[in-house]
Amino acid sequence: MRKNPDNRTALPFVLPFIAVYALLFVWPTLQMVWMSFTDSQLIVPGHFIGLDNYLYLFRDWRFGRAVANTVYFVLLTAIPSTLIGLMLAMIVVRLKGALQGLALAAFFLPYVLPVTTVTTIWDWMLGYPGGALQPVIALFAGQPVRVFRTVSWILPAVAVVTLWWTTGFNVLLFTAGLKSIPPELYEAARLDGAGRFRQFRAVTWPLIWPVTALILTIQLILQIKLFDQLYLYVGGGQVDATLVLVQYIYSLAFQKDQGGYAATVAVALFVIVVALSVLQFTALRARGRK
Repeated sequence: MRKNPDNRTALPFVLPFIAVYALLFVWPTLQMVWMSFTDSQLIVPGHFIGLDNYLYLFRDWRFGRAVANTVYFVLLTAIPSTLIGLMLAMIVVRLKGALQGLALAAFFLPYVLPVTTVTTIWDWMLGYPGGALQPVIALFAGQPVRVFRTVSWILPAVAVVTLWWTTGFNVLLFTAGLKSIPPELYEAARLDGAGRFRQFRAVTWPLIWPVTALILTIQLILQIKLFDQLYLYVGGGQVDATLVLVQYIYSLAFQKDQGGYAATVAVALFVIVVALSVLQFTALRARGRK
């Protein structure tokens, strides 16, 4: 079988990327998987112990707590950020000219801010007792609340911060998707007497579904890896009550020097992310083809 000359031409351009990818991702991943079968410390090699680390996962209540808290946070952020992004994008596409560009810039601006800036802004907004939003909190709670020191408030508050921080990216993708829908379809729907809700259900929703599936998958992957903003707010306090998977890996590897077991939890997280992403994206694509 003759080789395609185009492949031979492209190979020199692709090889540097493959080499860098293998060096920076594939090789460390294989090292992590191997380490998960040992009792090694973070940088000191250990002994091979087989599946002991994986069997201990099922008895480790902190791992179970981390999984539960991570799932809770994903539910608080992934779907809401997708729906909010779609609603805001539908508002943006109705704007014209410079006003549309200004609105897009305003929504996208938080997304480009570093996490330290984001957490500082919201610490000022929610800080006890004089935060800008404390009067609103007191209206519902009856008094000002130490938001980032009260267990039941921490993950919902971090979810709100994350929604404000990341939804602009969804708005940008949804806006591009909505602009790609031919105006003639809406014109035909209006001639058939369809109102705005029926236009959305019959035209917008089916055509925007592939973008929705993509955004939901991206959000699932991003939110399941929660660490930065939670760590900056909580640090070493309330560790078990608000423990999430990446924070648990950090604690095991860098605070307790249990490199082998930390690698095991990291492999479990990797498998969870891959499995959920594939299942979700497949289900959403199948739903979109109906």
